[in-house]
Amino acid sequence: MPETEQVLPDGTRLTRAALRVNDFRGVGEFYVDVVGLEVLDRTDRWATLGSAGVPLLELRKDEEAPPRGQEEAGLFHVAFRVPTREALGDAIRRVRTLWELEGASDHDVSEAIYLQDPEGNGIEIYHDRPRAEWPIDDDGYVLMDTHPLDVDALETDGEWQRSVPPGTDIGHVHFEVTSLAAAREFYVEQLGLGVRQAFEGVGLFLATNDYHHHVALNTWNGRSEPVRGRGVEWVEFVVPSSAAIESLRTRLETAGVEVRPSDAGIEIRDSDGIGVRVRAEPGSE
Repeated sequence: MPETEQVLPDGTRLTRAALRVNDFRGVGEFYVDVVGLEVLDRTDRWATLGSAGVPLLELRKDEEAPPRGQEEAGLFHVAFRVPTREALGDAIRRVRTLWELEGASDHDVSEAIYLQDPEGNGIEIYHDRPRAEWPIDDDGYVLMDTHPLDVDALETDGEWQRSVPPGTDIGHVHFEVTSLAAAREFYVEQLGLGVRQAFEGVGLFLATNDYHHHVALNTWNGRSEPVRGRGVEWVEFVVPSSAAIESLRTRLETAGVEVRPSDAGIEIRDSDGIGVRVRAEPGSE
């Protein structure tokens, strides 16, 4: 099995991400028209977007936030997972019709396309292959790779859906970090994610429930400064019980991590200043 097992309980899931944006209206329209989300709630400064009534993305208007600097850590991409290949084909059609497709890859565990929103935040839209088909090595690591994806064969022909279907969620988030060692200390040793794949010195893929990854970390572009401008503000995990929240709080406080209350749970900051919120499953005890 991988050298570091998860500490967070089975049933933990990634649920939402939040972005700080300058062009509140334009970015919101992009996520509706191009990505295919729906507006669930909105004020003049906040918008909650999602699918089938389930919140997935929060946008916060901040006209004073500076653009993300070249040296600044932050979001590599937020990945929206659609439940079928057909939905991925619809997404390809939407992006090619209304925006610009920047990349497409077959990762053995999934098929994915890539683009950027109007403020440069990376986006992945992907569909998982069945778990039984995921390559796993003798040590328990999942073997993800990158191959070309034939988007022409996948793209919907004829009538296409303009929204993502029910069952769409945030499958993972991928961050550019200033220090892989510090990020590992936070996400693995303190938060409690398990290591699913490791690239010595440059990348880590972390998860619960034997997923291929819920959080990816990389140092490919040599970022050297913490998060301070527009872009990712926080991500959220849900754990299966209030007892799991208290166990996590105790572990974090013992490790000297500052823990603050947030939305029926807790909020902490990773090694580069990105917020991580954790709350209990609604209705749990």
